Amino acid sequence: MSDAAAQSERFTEGALLWPLLTLAAPLVTTQLLQTVYNLTDTFWVLRLGNDAMAALSYSWPVVFLLISVGGGMTAAGTILVSQNTGAENEGRVNFVAGQTLGFVTLLSVVLSIAGFLLTPTLLSLLGSQPGTEVHVMAVSYTRIVFLGLWFMFGFFVFQALLRGWGDTKTPMYLMTGSVALNVVIDPVFILGFTDNPLFGWLGLESLAAWLYAHTGFEGMGVAGAAVATVGSRGLAALAGFWLLFSGRVGITPSLSALRPQLAPVRKIVRIGAPVSVERSTQALSVTLMTVLVALVGDNAVAAYGVGSRFTTIVWLPMVGMAMAVETVVGQNLGAGCRDRAKRVVYHASAILVGAFLVVSVVATLYARPIVGLFVGTSSGPVADHVVTFIHIVAPTYAVMGVFHMMNGAFHGAGATRLSMVLGLTTLWGFRAALAGVLITVAGLGAVGAWYGIAASNAVSTLAATVCFLHGGWLGDSLATDEEEPATAEADAASDAESAVEDEGTAV
Repeated sequence: MSDAAAQSERFTEGALLWPLLTLAAPLVTTQLLQTVYNLTDTFWVLRLGNDAMAALSYSWPVVFLLISVGGGMTAAGTILVSQNTGAENEGRVNFVAGQTLGFVTLLSVVLSIAGFLLTPTLLSLLGSQPGTEVHVMAVSYTRIVFLGLWFMFGFFVFQALLRGWGDTKTPMYLMTGSVALNVVIDPVFILGFTDNPLFGWLGLESLAAWLYAHTGFEGMGVAGAAVATVGSRGLAALAGFWLLFSGRVGITPSLSALRPQLAPVRKIVRIGAPVSVERSTQALSVTLMTVLVALVGDNAVAAYGVGSRFTTIVWLPMVGMAMAVETVVGQNLGAGCRDRAKRVVYHASAILVGAFLVVSVVATLYARPIVGLFVGTSSGPVADHVVTFIHIVAPTYAVMGVFHMMNGAFHGAGATRLSMVLGLTTLWGFRAALAGVLITVAGLGAVGAWYGIAASNAVSTLAATVCFLHGGWLGDSLATDEEEPATAEADAASDAESAVEDEGTAV
């Protein structure tokens, strides 16, 4: 039995629930670890003052946009690998893995050069004033991120390919090591060896003094945060590539498969571009909602930020489960198991509905104490706004769980354009439009924004349900695509035995 066949059997035969959960759990952990990067940067940069924090605030939208573009293209790798794994087509798995890695590498180089040159202009468009200290720090931070873009994208590709294969533990282990390294080196690169509280907390003041005496290193400020993040991610990416090309993780792309070819790249872009648009629009929509809430006042804006952070934390299990659904649906469609692909969504939705119903009840009953943990006080205008936010929005968490499970299925089938349209129109477009009307026309203030969010959650889930039950998304399965004229190259990307077995069965 080939590696692909053995991997496929985990998700295309037998019980669904346990394989789904074992795939999702490391993904949830990885999402939690991902937030540690930002929290670590924020914690240490805050010690440099408000200007330094403002510089990060200007840089993050640009960085998020980059991550959205790279994440969309790597998502295509997940879909292609999962469906070919389900089809037990090992030669194609290795080939599409190489094509994805090769194309994303070229993309990262182009974006890196363009971004480095355009950074000052991009930051100015976001409101950063050229010539100010904040602008200088923001430019420095953002340009270092651009220079290290290949490392960031590289690790994204490794995660995506392994997830499509059905291995979420290996990327989690690498992420754990990367985050641990970042936690250690972040304060050193930011603050150096003088007046660094980290050494005091660890009782290593003498070591800090010795290091400073021999290096004179006083830290790089905001730029140090970028260096630490790029460096820790870069080591994780290099370790991932070593595992990938050594054949230790099941997928083994050949060097020849890294050379991008027109037909596979077109497919990667066709699948990945809608995901990039969908993800990047999220940031724009949050910005638009912030502008609308700002019509109410600063307290409402602060409350929206707190409520959004609370929702993000609550939704981490949903994000992990949606990624797991994407993989399992893709593998089952690759294996021709359409009914089983649908049942994956039913299983995952049932789990999340049950979990989020409990979360919603607890959050609603104990909203004020919960708000106190985020705001520092359970009373006052900001806290009152957040309590109302939770009372209105939390009851819709369960339906949003269903939406994201269906969205994961659409991704797994390659129906990323459908997913994009649903996100742009029902989830984000309807949300902003309704919130704007309720705030400005109906005069409901912040409550109108909260009702707009809750209503968009319900409407988007209803629209996704209609599309899911109609079944048209199954027709977007990659198995219905035209046969690529790259079968020979795909076969050459694997060993001869796999090539013979896989010939003519390319997804």
